[in-house]
Amino acid sequence: MIRISSQQIFSGGINRLQELNTSLNNTQQQISTGQRVNKPSDDPVAAARILKLDQELSRVETYQRNVDLADNRLKQEENALSSSIDVIQRIRELTVQAGNGSLSANDRRSISSELEERLGQLANIANTRDASGEYIFSGFQGSVKAFEQDPSGSWVYQGDEGQRVLEIDDGVTVPISDNGKEIFVRVPAAITGEHSTVSTPGASISGVKLVNEADLAAAYSNSFPDDITVEVDAGGNIIATDSQGDVLTVDPATYQSGEPFEVAGVEVTLTDAVPGAGDVFTLKINEKQSVFGTIENLISGFNNIDKSSPDGQAQYDDLIANSLINLDNAQESIILKQTELGGRMNAVESTKSFLEDSSVYSNEIRSQLQDVDYAEAISTLSFQSFVLQAAQQSFAQVSQLSLFDRL
Repeated sequence: MIRISSQQIFSGGINRLQELNTSLNNTQQQISTGQRVNKPSDDPVAAARILKLDQELSRVETYQRNVDLADNRLKQEENALSSSIDVIQRIRELTVQAGNGSLSANDRRSISSELEERLGQLANIANTRDASGEYIFSGFQGSVKAFEQDPSGSWVYQGDEGQRVLEIDDGVTVPISDNGKEIFVRVPAAITGEHSTVSTPGASISGVKLVNEADLAAAYSNSFPDDITVEVDAGGNIIATDSQGDVLTVDPATYQSGEPFEVAGVEVTLTDAVPGAGDVFTLKINEKQSVFGTIENLISGFNNIDKSSPDGQAQYDDLIANSLINLDNAQESIILKQTELGGRMNAVESTKSFLEDSSVYSNEIRSQLQDVDYAEAISTLSFQSFVLQAAQQSFAQVSQLSLFDRL
């Protein structure tokens, strides 16, 4: 026979009431917080999974902020490049207008004045800042103004050649900047000619232009030369040599003053060169140009070139022709950069969609583990309340019993 003392009855009853009250309080807390798991002991397995999901959501949120930053920077750069193309197009229109032979010197100076305004506008675009105040075309040196005027008044690049990248997902990075040197300075230039070794001061070179790009590419299948030198030997033959020392084919090979000839797809005209005198003319094939320098040369030429002499007219015509090529190359360079930006923006957009889907999926799983089922919880609360009340009534009756009542 098991003996049960009054103390045991009281202790057992109180412990049971405390257990029921604890369960009731836990259910009430779930309903008030809306969460099924409020502490790890509620469901250790679910709590561990919720912790991992919280870490995943935190990671996704960090990358989403990076995606938004990358998207804003790329859109700002794309807008700046679009504005640059508009400005360069207007400058090109003014250059074509300046090529009209009927314009007076005052007309050309008026065009030059607008070019100066457009040059300043282009510089302002190249010095665009982002929301944090950093210059977007300065490379890594965001605090340094991308383009500044030197003492001579020329616009010079001040940044470096760095390109910033941002991680937008695990192992996924995207460039969010481009340096101004690559976009505005290192632009392919028109082929030009110069009288590099002067033995006959009256000799000149003019009319240099690319007329057959296929011939130039065929002559240099691997890479373009730095330059081509042209001489007229004592026999009156035109000798063309590239930077590697190879002799190129000239058509026609016999020199005639003022008559054009072609070498590697480039048309050239020599005037008043004396055969065998030792004059050397250099064709600049693989040069780079700054779009700012091209505009500055236009302004200087419109203000200073005297078209009254044949040499002045030829110099002016070459200025117009070469500047148009340079401006076209600058526009093409910017358009290529815009195409590249479009690819980056597509990558950012697809990553953004992936992160959003990942966030939604993780939140759904977390909700299934964490959120309380109100219908079930309220039903459980009602049942626990009923059990607690029954236990309290039972304990009240049992606690009144005593063996002394039977003596």
